[in-house]
Amino acid sequence: MDNYRIEHDSMGEVKVPAEHLWGAQTQRSFENFKIGVEKMPPELIRAFAVLKKCCAEANRELLPEKMTAEKLAAISTACDEIIVGKLPEEFPLAVWQTGSGTQSNMNLNEVVANRGNIIAGKKLLHPNDDVNMSQSSNDTFPAAIHIAAVCEIKERLLPSVLGLIEELDRLEKENEGVLKCGRTHLQDAVPIRFSQEISGWKALLDRSREQIILSFASLSNLSLGGTAVGTGLNAPKGFDTLVAEKISAATGHPFKTDSNKFHSLSSQDEAVFAHGALKALAADMMKIANDIRWLASGPRTGLGEITIPANEPGSSIMPGKVNPTQCEAVTMVAVQVMGNDAAVGFAASQGNFQLNVFLPVIAYNLLQSVRLLADAAESFRKNCVAGIKPNVEKMRENVSKSLMLAAALNPSIGYENAAKTVKLAFEEDITLKEAAVKLGFLTEEEFDRVFKPEDMTR
Repeated sequence: MDNYRIEHDSMGEVKVPAEHLWGAQTQRSFENFKIGVEKMPPELIRAFAVLKKCCAEANRELLPEKMTAEKLAAISTACDEIIVGKLPEEFPLAVWQTGSGTQSNMNLNEVVANRGNIIAGKKLLHPNDDVNMSQSSNDTFPAAIHIAAVCEIKERLLPSVLGLIEELDRLEKENEGVLKCGRTHLQDAVPIRFSQEISGWKALLDRSREQIILSFASLSNLSLGGTAVGTGLNAPKGFDTLVAEKISAATGHPFKTDSNKFHSLSSQDEAVFAHGALKALAADMMKIANDIRWLASGPRTGLGEITIPANEPGSSIMPGKVNPTQCEAVTMVAVQVMGNDAAVGFAASQGNFQLNVFLPVIAYNLLQSVRLLADAAESFRKNCVAGIKPNVEKMRENVSKSLMLAAALNPSIGYENAAKTVKLAFEEDITLKEAAVKLGFLTEEEFDRVFKPEDMTR
């Protein structure tokens, strides 16, 4: 390390690269945890910056002798820069660090303090005494997870899901009268309108969206004010309520202080609940993507009932081949989210005594799932669903050949005779009408009167 400065912490002096704003504790973590390539999510860093700014504002009101107007101004300006995405190179720490996230909390404290000192033009701020005033890593990190999750879900995921719902709504309306085969167990079933099938996809996303929204009731609880073990040591009275109000104002989303800080430091059940709703969305998107790629299979030897956009060549050896790549991307995202859910659930089960020490991996997986689902929903909408076209002739042909239309005969000739009709039609490769007449169950006129496939969808 040729160009460095000397920083110190309670353990002694540390060499820190001169071009960076972080301090001794960040440097120690950077050197001691060379594990993987996964870094703390930028969404979490932004949430931390919001938190630090709002904590300083609350401290200014409650502890004005310690948090001066000058200190608040420097902290606020530094945090504002981080919130808008500046200084990304100052947050290099691995997810695989201390389970409380202490070193990432200190990373924020050190960067904000050093950047604030540059802004102030003097040595004004101390990472612990000023930027971390009335806080502990143990209550800031869980709070940052909640802030990041709420903001990302509300501002990024839900709009993407709603866009996909609206695209499906358009597609449903455009295909109101299109008759096609229903399918259960991957086998032919009674007819359905294509619009009805699409309405099922739309309802899946609607329900998942509703379930995700339910998670806000618990994610809005903040652990701030609990400090180290939940007792609120070194935090002034009213700090927890005031800082929640300020975070609500800063983000535009309602937050409140958790009524039991011993719970909020040691439990991550809110993350488990929220991620469970994300997993439900992933499962629904998997189902929709699989349905679409089955229906588009072919183009000549598959179902071929719909066409989807041809976005790129599908094979390096088979000219002209086009694959359902957007569907495949969605299903891979769904698999990743389901794996993340297992990680979040297991990590949340490991809260020992007054603290859960699996916080970074919970944050990483939760926010990755939000990010992936949001991006996948938007990509799927724009690059696949918006271009779906029904192959009406193929759908009509499949309906006409389906033996399961015999269900329409049940009221007239009974289930067993209808089954005999199907069996004969299949064995002799004739129509249901020909089979029913041949077996003497119905005349041609009677068959035409009771057999109306379009009525079977109402």
